Amino acid sequence: MPPQEKFSKGATADDQPEIMCGTIVSTSPSPNDVGAKDEKTQAPPVKDVDFDDLLPHVGEFGTYQKILFCLMIPFAFYVAWVYFSQIFITLVPEEHWCKVPELMDLPLEQRLALSIPVEQHGGAEARAKCVMYDVNYTEVRASGIQFADPNWPIKACDNGWEFNYTIIPYATVATELEWVCDNAALPTFAQSIFFVGAIFGGLIFGYIADRYGRIPALVGANFIGFVSGVCTIFSHNFWEFALCRFFFGFAFDNCFTMMYILVLEYVGPKWRTFVANMSIAMFFTFAACLLPWIAYYIADWRLTCVATSVPLILALSAPWLVPESARWLVSQGKVDRALTILKKFEKINKTKIPDQVCKEFQDTCARLQKEEEADKSYSVIDLFRSPRLRNITILLVIIWMAISLVFDGHVRNVDNLKLDVFVTFTVASATELPADTFLTLVLDRWGRRWLACGSMVVSGIFSIWASLVTNNIYSASLAILGRFCVNISYNIGLQYAAELLPTVVRAQGVALIHIMGYVASIIAPFVVYLSVISDVLPLLVLGVLGIIGGGLALFLPETLDKDLPQTLQDGEEFGKDQGIWDMPCLMKKAEDTETPPPTIKRNTTFRTSRRASLRGETFRSSMIQRSSVRSRKGAAPPVEEERL
Repeated sequence: MPPQEKFSKGATADDQPEIMCGTIVSTSPSPNDVGAKDEKTQAPPVKDVDFDDLLPHVGEFGTYQKILFCLMIPFAFYVAWVYFSQIFITLVPEEHWCKVPELMDLPLEQRLALSIPVEQHGGAEARAKCVMYDVNYTEVRASGIQFADPNWPIKACDNGWEFNYTIIPYATVATELEWVCDNAALPTFAQSIFFVGAIFGGLIFGYIADRYGRIPALVGANFIGFVSGVCTIFSHNFWEFALCRFFFGFAFDNCFTMMYILVLEYVGPKWRTFVANMSIAMFFTFAACLLPWIAYYIADWRLTCVATSVPLILALSAPWLVPESARWLVSQGKVDRALTILKKFEKINKTKIPDQVCKEFQDTCARLQKEEEADKSYSVIDLFRSPRLRNITILLVIIWMAISLVFDGHVRNVDNLKLDVFVTFTVASATELPADTFLTLVLDRWGRRWLACGSMVVSGIFSIWASLVTNNIYSASLAILGRFCVNISYNIGLQYAAELLPTVVRAQGVALIHIMGYVASIIAPFVVYLSVISDVLPLLVLGVLGIIGGGLALFLPETLDKDLPQTLQDGEEFGKDQGIWDMPCLMKKAEDTETPPPTIKRNTTFRTSRRASLRGETFRSSMIQRSSVRSRKGAAPPVEEERL
């Protein structure tokens, strides 16, 4: 235990006692023995009032919070369109052939019979996509030949391609620029470049969010998305398109996450599960299901880019509609401005925060502001200094990379399911609603570990099963069930990381995991591209990765109803008493009959699946909810507990 600070009668107003878990510990001379040695005395506990303690007074889900919840709708639409729009502007019809100018006046069947060889694909015959007969077609027509001789020489297409637009009823950037055959991988590279942009965007707008506030970051991300999305329509080659997609990636996550976090901050703990999950389940899901039909009925890839990018400009109105993050303002020492925002909540919700509570909140903020600086002495490297914590961190990285890759792989593999891509994508996207609803009901009953393991393993089983089924409808149905299961594990993933990592390095640790998830997403398009080798490979790879990722989750400690680790030592010891077969849903929870001592202050944390929140928070150190008292490096472990 470090030595306690001592105060004499002449102590200045600037002298601060040591704060331990909401209790001021100070010493002073005995009034009966002024010259004697100081004796340690403990002052009465000082009540810490954090931001969550103010919410019951302003209303946990009052009129203003409901307005903010509705204001999430456009931003949920934006992130869905930013994430998925490239699928529909780079589609390539399954049927395409070499263009033969000399035969263009003939009916399609006659053109194909004269110019395109027949090849074997999976036991079925189909017209070749990348070669044509190398003959003089003017002479062929003059001779009256109706069918090609299979022994004619062949060559690669040298006059471009023609496409069958029956199923995909419009030209895309990929068909206009003829990204087929030798150039078929270009859309895959463009999608990976999008995720590289997402990494840069997360870092840049994360810095803006921490330095200048969440609203500037929200506006900036959406504005970059608007500009780059509109500029995409002027692309005339791959590099121009890839550059636009790189900057479009800046908006990914950030265009919604900032708003998502802001709203979560202003609703009470008991409403956060609803807000966190239902905003994704309803708004994001509806936007994702709507997107393919926007592309289908507009039937023009440029207008689709405009329709899904121009609405992002509406984010410029956010400073007048959405309040700045009160938690960020407090972290910057702007407590008065945070209270001003809460007064707006009081006015609209017709509530009132007692003056004494406001005073206690200001006093708490003043004390904690210094303790925030103590956490800055830790870095993500500290996660790798001790063996158990290092193993947990590495496992979290690998598991989250597997989840990210499998999720994004399922999203982009819909075009390989051999059904109508618009219908298939809609049905697959709709699985978000039951997945999020299911998770809301069971996550805090069944726990994280076995639910993460089960959802990933079952997703893997469905994916492998789908790869082995030859019937397209059955295969697509099984793949969609795999997507449903991985939606559940995606929701669990980063919440699990935020709970397992110690408070003092939590934000930085989750940031590392988040970045590695983006790296996995960069690889995902290439997994889908394996379909050029064999149609079964993408789902087979996604299935194996799902089973491996789910199995590894069993080696993590369970966090349900556990005190979250705060110090590095807490992280090293966390879960040592747990067995691999421990299941919270099968274990009878013991009643907590002990009354906490007065020096313990229990902190309120989110008991919710916060996928988008945590995905976006990772680059923003102050967005992870902090405990009301931080541990100091070199000090004794704090008494305060974080609980789920």
